Amino acid sequence: MASASMLLFGSPVSGQVASPDRPVSDPAGLESPVNPEAAAVPVEDLSYSRTLGATAWSRDGKEIFLVTSLTGRNNIWKIPSTGGWPVQLTRSEERQGGLMPSLDGSLLYFTEDVGGDEQFDIFAVPANGGAVRNLTRTPELRETSLVIAPGGTTGAVSTKLRSEGQVNLALIDLATGQTMPLVTEPDPALRWRPIAWIEDGKALMAVRSNANSTLAEVWRIEVPSGKAQLILGKPGTIYEASDVTADGRLVAVATNEGTGQLRAGIYDTSAKSWRWLAPTPWEQSTGTFSPDGKTLTVTRNEDGRTTASLVDVATLQERPLPLPPGINSFAGADTPFSPDGGRILVAHSGADRPSDLQVVDLATGSANAVTAMGVASLKPENLPKTRIVTYKSFDGTLISAIVTMPFNLKRDGTNPAVMLPHGGPTGQSRDGFNRTATALASRGYIVMQPNVRGSTGYGQPFQNANYQDLGGGDLRDVIAGKQFLVESGYVDPDKVGITGGSYGGYMTLIALAKTPDEFAAGAQLFGIINWFSMYETSDALLRQYLISLLGDPVKDRKVYEATSPITYIRNIKAPLLSLQGDRDIRVPRGQAEEVAAILAEIGTPNETVFYPAEGHGFAKRENQIDSLRRVIDWFDRHLKGAEPRP
Repeated sequence: MASASMLLFGSPVSGQVASPDRPVSDPAGLESPVNPEAAAVPVEDLSYSRTLGATAWSRDGKEIFLVTSLTGRNNIWKIPSTGGWPVQLTRSEERQGGLMPSLDGSLLYFTEDVGGDEQFDIFAVPANGGAVRNLTRTPELRETSLVIAPGGTTGAVSTKLRSEGQVNLALIDLATGQTMPLVTEPDPALRWRPIAWIEDGKALMAVRSNANSTLAEVWRIEVPSGKAQLILGKPGTIYEASDVTADGRLVAVATNEGTGQLRAGIYDTSAKSWRWLAPTPWEQSTGTFSPDGKTLTVTRNEDGRTTASLVDVATLQERPLPLPPGINSFAGADTPFSPDGGRILVAHSGADRPSDLQVVDLATGSANAVTAMGVASLKPENLPKTRIVTYKSFDGTLISAIVTMPFNLKRDGTNPAVMLPHGGPTGQSRDGFNRTATALASRGYIVMQPNVRGSTGYGQPFQNANYQDLGGGDLRDVIAGKQFLVESGYVDPDKVGITGGSYGGYMTLIALAKTPDEFAAGAQLFGIINWFSMYETSDALLRQYLISLLGDPVKDRKVYEATSPITYIRNIKAPLLSLQGDRDIRVPRGQAEEVAAILAEIGTPNETVFYPAEGHGFAKRENQIDSLRRVIDWFDRHLKGAEPRP
């Protein structure tokens, strides 16, 4: 009898990594549409199209709070819930997020770090405007994931010392900002996150998970004693709780138990029984219960496109929301539901549309856009479109990729292309708005974002397939993607570049170093060159993540050597651009310094730029503009032979 995972994923051939079954695409099926109005999208227009960060309903449902980059900084604004002109609540050079309105609606709590260092404090600002207060003021202790207790005077937060890897649970006094430990985790590889208060504040439901997303447990925590009771947990299994009814009885959970793929269900803690949504080979995630407890939000990630649905708790009937294809997600801090339960807040992003907020009326099903983040010049009809393709890698493993096609290309084998691997590696490229892909495709580059082995969204066996093999099978998946583009008839194999950030930066470095004849140029953003120095200098939490991917740096020294681009870097032939945040705690600046020093020594063309007061990713508009311009200019020079811009 076939196992549950085989029933879900199909039976892979020998050597092939299991993932959801889907048809293989024909490279000849790629088409470059004709559009006489198409033109290169100005970098400034892309960067002045605002980002959409954290969001929250006001407690009376009349306004929506949101973090956006209207001023070039990620600050907090508010808009009428019916749409209208935004009003700025905070002004800061630093990144803000983690919105949570006080229960009486008078204050808005939020998080803020310093220069991208991710040591977040909790702040408060009056909901109608006024002075901002830093409640916690703990530069060595990070506080995030605030969940306010009944009564509104206290809450629960996740806390992490700068020097430690583990994430603990604490209680916080919202008047003074003082925290008191609730659960102290001894294992540096594990982290706690509060989910919801239950039983009138006598207990808290929380999730305890590990560094590489292969374990998650559901716990009930008594308050204030901290006595912990395991509700759901099993070695090597994910039980990701997202919400719980106020009495603590029903828990919304996504789990991969018995299937290897996340599926959505409701667990009854009293009856100790499950009820499941309709089966699907694709990843499902649970959200929140409605105020009356009759509805649950659920999202389905199907090969990089996400649908958002409402589920009847009694019958488990699913009703998809009327949103266009792309990335559709529920928004809002503690809930996407308006206080009266009649509306729901969602975010939509498409390949040709930046993320916007929409309010869906649950009685009529109509969706009303309440933001317009893109500048007027970004007309969807003139922006490059995407297609999700599937190809076979070297061992027969199915790899999905998002291909962004330029307009007006000839199928004559002369066009340039750029591979754009995602960060992570436990991440996934999804079919939403991507500034880099849009900028390059509008300039004639075919852009491929491959979801190589190690990516999330395709089941646990696929996610685990690059354990101790970074720069191995995943790199061969990238090269197979390049070959797919060449076989389309559009691409010159000698005009293919590669770029990405974080793990995408690592993939850029390992590709240029380990397969020096495959790519003509590279642009890496805060990528890893040396796993040994990365382990020694990165944040303690990230060190545990590295162990989960590569093993122990002493016992598994050969693995660290074999997977580090520095082992092969003297083979690099292609010119390399490196862009790095000066205060990055995940991939410290020393990684880019090592790259620059060695390439200078061997004479490989390279440039390195450090951005001050930036962390892991560039948050300030001027740095977003500068970095994207540099990437475009780099590929124009080295793939198209264009003269450098003055």
